[in-house]
Amino acid sequence: MSFRSKAVVRTLFVLALGSRVRAQTPPQAPSEAPVQTSTQATAPLADADFYALRGPAAAGDAQAQFALGNYYFRGRSLTLEHAEALTWYRKSADQGYAPAENQLGTMYQHGFGVVRNFKLALAYYRKAADQGYAPAEFNLGAAYESGNYGVKRDYKQAFAWYRKAADQNWSDAEREVAYFYQCGFAVKQDFRQALAWYRRSAGHGNAMAENQLGYFAEEGWGEPKNSNEALAWYYQGAAHGSDDAEENIGYMFQNGVGTPANYAKARYWFYKAAAQGNGDAENQLGWMYQHGQGLEQGVAKALAWYRLAAAQGNVHGKNNLQAFCDELEDRGDEVCESSNAPVDDAAIREAERRVRMSDLRARIDGLQGDAQEQEEQAYELDHTGKGKNDAITRVFNAIGSVPAAKFRLQAEKDRDEATRLRDELRQLENQDHQDHQDQLHAKVPEP
Repeated sequence: MSFRSKAVVRTLFVLALGSRVRAQTPPQAPSEAPVQTSTQATAPLADADFYALRGPAAAGDAQAQFALGNYYFRGRSLTLEHAEALTWYRKSADQGYAPAENQLGTMYQHGFGVVRNFKLALAYYRKAADQGYAPAEFNLGAAYESGNYGVKRDYKQAFAWYRKAADQNWSDAEREVAYFYQCGFAVKQDFRQALAWYRRSAGHGNAMAENQLGYFAEEGWGEPKNSNEALAWYYQGAAHGSDDAEENIGYMFQNGVGTPANYAKARYWFYKAAAQGNGDAENQLGWMYQHGQGLEQGVAKALAWYRLAAAQGNVHGKNNLQAFCDELEDRGDEVCESSNAPVDDAAIREAERRVRMSDLRARIDGLQGDAQEQEEQAYELDHTGKGKNDAITRVFNAIGSVPAAKFRLQAEKDRDEATRLRDELRQLENQDHQDHQDQLHAKVPEP
């Protein structure tokens, strides 16, 4: 089962690329839930024609500069134009445009084409948050919740920032407020308040909140157990793209929880979740192939799914992989040692491809950041002591060009490697797009 039991920091930091906080009528909630208001800063431009943005951006329009930065940022893994994105975000942020300040915070926090700098990331988040920009308030809350990004963990600070964003209808922040009430972080544990906030977040279309509501209904937290309601929430979350909700639907069909067991439907939903990189779903598929649940047992496929789950850090996948390999070894099989060969299975190939694509994007971002750091170090060496004529400076200038050249050479190597990985990523994305089109054409229904 997939539900949130701890902070998932990987998903918490917001890249607000043209997003807008909208005032919406909230779903009914207990009277303790706060009144919603909207103090959102001016929303950034929607996606616009690239060439139409160039003129206004060059003329100093902060929104156009931000939108142009978004254009370069979205395509950075294939164009390698991290520097262009950074340039336009900085131009916009220099005019105090909150969405650009928040985005620069995200780039420095993650090292997207820049040297990772948590202090600078938090400074940009605070600049945007001081203007009441909800995504930046949320990002500060996430930083204090995790305690991994230049600040100590502080649930009170985190809750305060989440509430600021939640009061502007930012659905991710509403979900986090619910989670704090669920766990009793900085507030007294209160499942009714958690339900109220999850419902409010779900009312704004938040798929993770919908998944949590399914789990609350299934477990009877703050309300009577209701498997039908749980399944309905999971289906709603799945419709909004939640891989956790897809995995939970599969689990209910696999184990006959609130519905007759149906292995074909379970496998269908596990496949959908696994296509999004859900480690729990990959582990469950490994289990189904190992034990022949609704299909012929397949050792190689079971191992392949377990390996995919384990590679993503899924504890159950790691444990099941080790246990299955031990079992095979006890039987005298050596398949574990020879099972790294490709498995002829479309779903496994898709999952492996998605993992590789994600890894390539992260490595490209890292290489671009490394190259930027090398160039900055070379620049500092070239300009150390400029304008001075003391003995130490003369000696340093005499040798300074040598290490500077080494830094530039390493930067060039990093960029060349990024280009090589970019070409591989482009091939994989083309294949992924083609397979997706084939799937749409086939229109495979749920069993």
